[in-house]
Amino acid sequence: MVFAPALTLSTTTSITSENNRLCLISGSANLPLSQEVAQYLGMELTPTVCKRFADGEIYIQIMESIRGCDVYLIQPTSRPVNDHLMELMIMIDACRRASARQITAVLPYSGYARADRKTAGRESITAKLVANLITKAGADRVLAMDLHSAQVQGFFDVPLDHVYGSPILLDYLQSKQLSDIVVVSPDVGGVGRARAFAKQLNDAPLAIVDKRRQVHNVAEVMNLIGEVQGKTAVLVDDMIDTAGTITEAAKLLRKEGARQVYACATHAVFSPPAHERLSSGYFEEVIVTNTIPLVQENRFPQLTVLSVANLIGETIFRIHKESSVSSMFHN
Repeated sequence: MVFAPALTLSTTTSITSENNRLCLISGSANLPLSQEVAQYLGMELTPTVCKRFADGEIYIQIMESIRGCDVYLIQPTSRPVNDHLMELMIMIDACRRASARQITAVLPYSGYARADRKTAGRESITAKLVANLITKAGADRVLAMDLHSAQVQGFFDVPLDHVYGSPILLDYLQSKQLSDIVVVSPDVGGVGRARAFAKQLNDAPLAIVDKRRQVHNVAEVMNLIGEVQGKTAVLVDDMIDTAGTITEAAKLLRKEGARQVYACATHAVFSPPAHERLSSGYFEEVIVTNTIPLVQENRFPQLTVLSVANLIGETIFRIHKESSVSSMFHN
């Protein structure tokens, strides 16, 4: 199932002019999303050639002149992360050498964003490294959706517009007319995100799962802060990777008497064994967006995929016309 918000272009002014033409270019990471964005904007994707040599090197050529254009490159750095990140930088470099007026890297999903600080000695802060790579490649601006932590915005030395998938998720949840909702953060680090979500969901009550992580991608749930007895619990996170954290949280919520459990996340990373965990019967529904393309093997009956194409398209349009982006969320 794909759900798209009822957004319309904020003005009837054409997005193409003689002196300031908008060009939309897609990488190979999520072509269907790019096509939806282009459809929303009423334009075609600029054709490109992307191929790999025998040794794995990537070759990219822009097939139309983009001299003097405002170029928007849509490329989530999802699995395989390194290939898609390198492809993005090559596209940026190709556009810069083709004399594009301005290059905006559109990142529906940003890989490496979780490593945003040092938690032990001799570690790399790869979120900052990737920000440097994108900037040095020639990006003049970045548009990102639901970064793992807000501080990553400060890692970029170019303007960054940060948009959120929560309005898409909220619209869908409100359409279901659920009763006795309690919004649950699956860990202490996501409390701010869950609190904002709960406020927008008719100021729903908040609960927090206290989790202690022993090793990467392995979570142990300890206890629950808040009341969920007889309520509809909505777990909210920015991403679902192996689904260990959110599944353990769902088990605890069931144990504490939650009547129903829903999971909401913007990014469906779905690394194994996410499919098995999410389809194990602990969730009434798992609601994600299409920032990352989902292969058929990762789909299951309880999964709902919502489209962020209209939101990204409207944001691109507003950036191009130099109008407010934040007002989309204030309203």
